[in-house]
Amino acid sequence: MNQENKKVVQNLSFVVLGMFCFGFALVPLYDVFCEYTGLNGKTGVQYVSEEQMQVDTSREIRVEFLANVNDGMPWEFKPLSTSVRVHPGEAKRVEYIVRNNTNRDIVGNATPSVSPGQAAAYFQKTECFCFTEQVLKAGEEKIMPVVFIIDPAIDEDVHEITLSYTFFIKPGSEDVAAAQDNNSKLALNTPPTQY
Repeated sequence: MNQENKKVVQNLSFVVLGMFCFGFALVPLYDVFCEYTGLNGKTGVQYVSEEQMQVDTSREIRVEFLANVNDGMPWEFKPLSTSVRVHPGEAKRVEYIVRNNTNRDIVGNATPSVSPGQAAAYFQKTECFCFTEQVLKAGEEKIMPVVFIIDPAIDEDVHEITLSYTFFIKPGSEDVAAAQDNNSKLALNTPPTQY
């Protein structure tokens, strides 16, 4: 290999290494950026009960619900109601419906997002299908609840919040669903242990 080709290979190796490092550092960099700008859209994760908050009946916030599926996710997914009005500090339950339109079991993960971004820290979910993976058998349909409370400390200029979920297919989903199905069958067919 001549000197010029070695130089090209060396430069391309550095480019590949740089891309790998950038990809590895992207999530922490994104978190720092979002924390700095306040544009993260992540909902609050602390457990809050309605009893811990004073309900502010003097104002109402309209909460809109959106549902999306990522490309390649063969599910139908939508909220049963597109919006509700809620007093800050009041617990509210809403439901989404999801259907697996395939002839195979699929595992999915839902990722929530709240906008405007400054409202995300005040939007507390106490029950959500997004906390765990969702396994839907072939053709199965589920109703999935979300219970949330909006912290009364939210800025009084916020009159509308949008809660959006996107379902993603879990990589290797068919393998996971099959393993869970096999474990269920094994549990049913296993004789009780004698002591």
